[in-house]
Formats: sequence, structure tokens, C-alpha cells
Amino acid sequence: MLSGLAPSTLALALVAGVLLDLLLGEARRWHPLVGFGRLASALERRLNAGRSRIAGGLLAWMLAVLPLCALAWLACKYAGAAVHALLLYLGIGLRSLRDHTLPIHAALVRGDLDAARGLTSRIVSRDTEQANESDLAKAGAESLLENGNDAVFGTLFWFLVGGGAGVVLFRLANTLDAMWGYRNARFNLFGRVAARIDDVLNYVPARLTALSYVLLAERGRLRAWRCWRAQARAWSSPNAGPVMASGAGALGVRLGGAAVYDGVTEQRPPLGTGPDACADDILRAWRLVWRTTLLWVLVAGIALFALDGVVHA
Repeated sequence: MLSGLAPSTLALALVAGVLLDLLLGEARRWHPLVGFGRLASALERRLNAGRSRIAGGLLAWMLAVLPLCALAWLACKYAGAAVHALLLYLGIGLRSLRDHTLPIHAALVRGDLDAARGLTSRIVSRDTEQANESDLAKAGAESLLENGNDAVFGTLFWFLVGGGAGVVLFRLANTLDAMWGYRNARFNLFGRVAARIDDVLNYVPARLTALSYVLLAERGRLRAWRCWRAQARAWSSPNAGPVMASGAGALGVRLGGAAVYDGVTEQRPPLGTGPDACADDILRAWRLVWRTTLLWVLVAGIALFALDGVVHA
């Protein structure tokens, strides 16, 4: 295997990494991605200039990602399963999703719109100052569904492919897309490489996530499947579209639509079908992400132990 671990050992490292995340949550101080963000910003300031901005973006991506991936691979090779589990813990964001979104649900339930607006503004880029309960519930549910793929299932997928080094590759590429992958004057050329690499790395995980949302739908698997097939292609992101459309269909709720960015209302394509989002849809979206995590860990564990049995037969 690319991880260098026996399948059963990789399964144990997988479970250990997920449990560490659930027990400890996101590192409060000295999180590696914070330091990486500073490095990425410094590279962007240096290389996002001149006529060859696409080449500058490629060089910046390589300088930011490849040395750290090589270090992760060496650490995993010589320090073993514990480092694989540690890197998975640092890369996965399951508990962080819960900790950032369920307080929004709690604030909405007690009718504290000001608190809910402040909490929502921490996890989305849209304006929340005038948002009502449905707007905030929609933002929270969308964030859970989309980041379930980016922060959890894509990370698990690349851990299964390449162990700890796979996690580092995926999470760093995903972070650079979040920092540079904008279609504006500053990043349209420079960030194009980062956006395309993230699209490629996320292609399979996103569709497995969408399929998982369909299988675990609360209110009709067929509806979730139809929403995926009919609505995903209209979304601007080739990977977020399937994930969010199938997730909205699985919840039986209407997402997408109008959202305010920098004072301008944007009409986004519709997602799902049913009533407008309410506070409880945040909780239901979290439960869908949680059940999907359990499904992935269970299926991966069974498959890896079975593969181990075949290898040693």
C-alpha cells in the first residue's frame, strides 16, 4: 500500500486519528494549518506578480506543498503508525464542524439572532448582519454538508490512499484553494493551478460523499439522488455541487438561492427540495455528516481487515 502500513494497521490508525479528533478537537494553539497559511501568504505576495502569474501560482503551490508532503512521508516511514494517526487527527475536522455549527442551532432555538449571526459569520463569507433565522439555518446546513466533504471525507479518502502523507497533500491543497482559488483580479490567474489541483483531488471523494448522503437520506434516497443528478451541474464548483445537492435532497430541505456577499445579493442555483431551512436543519445536517463518518470508518475498517486476511492467506 502507498501508506507503507499493513492494511489492518492502517485501519487502526484510521480509528485512532478519528477518535483523537473527537476527544481533543481542533488544536487551539500552534495549529499547523495556521503556520502554513502564513507561508502561503508570503509566497503569494512574492510570486503573484508580473506577466506569468499562472506559472507563479504553480511554483508557489509546489514550494508550499511538496516539501511538507515529503517531510510527512519520511516521518511516517520512519516513525510508523502513530505518526499516520497524528497527521489524520491534525487534518480531519469532524469535531470542529460540530463545535462551529451546533452553537448556531442553539442560538436560533433560544431566539438569539444576534448571537447566531455572529457565530455564522465565523464560518461563511456571506453577510449575516441582516440575516433571518432561515438564512442562518441555510448557511449552517450548507457549511456542514460542503465541509463534511472537504474537512472529513476527503481527508479520510486520501488517508486510505496514502496514509498521513495523503492527508497532508489533500489538506494543504484544499487550504490553498480556499486562499487562492478566487475568480477576481488578484487570484484569477495566480490561483488557477491551486483550484484545478483541488478539483482533481476532490473529484472522487466528493462523489463518494454525495453517494453516502443518498444512502443515508432521512427523507427519501430517490429524492436525494434526483437532486444530485438534476441540480449539481448548475453549481459553480464541480465537486461542491454533487455534495450539496445530494445533501439537501437527503434532508428534504431547500438550500442555495439568495445570499448576500459584500452587500450584493447573489442568486445561486437551488439545492434540494422542500421547505425553507430552519434551525433544526443544522442539527439534522450534522447528524447526516456524523452517520456518514461512521459508515466510512466501518466500511473502510472491514475492507482493510479483509484485505489483510487476503494478503496473509
